[in-house]
Amino acid sequence: MAQHAQVSPATVQRLWHANDIKPHRLRTFKLSQDPHFEARFWDVVGLYLDPPDRALVLCCDEKSQCQALQRTQPGLPLGIGHVRTRTHDDVRHGTITLFAALNDLDGKIISQMAPRHTHVEWLAFLRQIDRDTPRELQLHLIVDHYATHKHPAVKAWLAKHPRFHMHFVPTSSSWMNLVERFFRDLTEEVIREGSFSSVRELTRAIETYLAEHNLEPEPYRWRAKGEEILAKIQRAREAFRRQ
Repeated sequence: MAQHAQVSPATVQRLWHANDIKPHRLRTFKLSQDPHFEARFWDVVGLYLDPPDRALVLCCDEKSQCQALQRTQPGLPLGIGHVRTRTHDDVRHGTITLFAALNDLDGKIISQMAPRHTHVEWLAFLRQIDRDTPRELQLHLIVDHYATHKHPAVKAWLAKHPRFHMHFVPTSSSWMNLVERFFRDLTEEVIREGSFSSVRELTRAIETYLAEHNLEPEPYRWRAKGEEILAKIQRAREAFRRQ
């Protein structure tokens, strides 16, 4: 830039600083093109803010490809004068998929683990939800548009179990599903921090974390204002069209 403008690098730095320009930073985004975005948006937000009577709202999703990574060398713990360390390389021992349903009311998790995440495993998880929830309650499941959630066999099963009501977040809007917030905690506190010599060891670590979470669950509350989110999205769309 300095060479092209025939000025000194310091001049470029001063101009960037004065105008709050940070070319070294990059932020990714995905703007939903769902034609039913607003209707689906308010449907899900409405469940969070005003859940139906005599019903449970369950935020459901799969955390696929949970990798059992074993660090090649033990890391050093945090100490005076140095940060904790871990090796940049690892040995991969396989993956597992976690199916989870976050109870929006109390924060408890219904979970199941499987080696794959096809419609067969999703159906098995739906049956577990059916067994583990009071029969007299209606169930409102918040899910994304993953193909397994819409498989014909899944639709046929749901038709025979009318207490299940499916609510789909807008496409490219998985951030609306509160179970994703739980997955982030699980990743940071267990999967990314650990070193696992097998899938079984990773599975035990996840099961222990889930059991401890359910002993003292804390619900994740939706606090953002819907109107402000939609206004921000509209500004992004307008900026996108101007490009």
